[in-house]
Amino acid sequence: MTDARKGLGRTLTRADLAERLHFEIGLSRAESAALVEQVLDLMADALVRGENVKLSSFGSFVLRRKGQRVGRNPKTGVVVPIAPRTSLSFRPSQILRQRING
Repeated sequence: MTDARKGLGRTLTRADLAERLHFEIGLSRAESAALVEQVLDLMADALVRGENVKLSSFGSFVLRRKGQRVGRNPKTGVVVPIAPRTSLSFRPSQILRQRING
């Protein structure tokens, strides 16, 4: 079994990212945690402003604006308006897809 397959089902957290920075780059744990927070804040702020976020060789976080539409309660059949909203999706790069699929 490959190393990539062993990790299937695990979750990488902010703390994990900070810990890797601490060990691989040598930053203090506090500096590593602050750096991870700053990067995530920059990405979140860009998305809030309506900008897409593209990370080369990784993927893109893409905002999609969905207009108002009509939905139906499947249990009762009652028509319900669904308000317009913005959804966020992630599109992995071709490089990342290839790495995931071996």
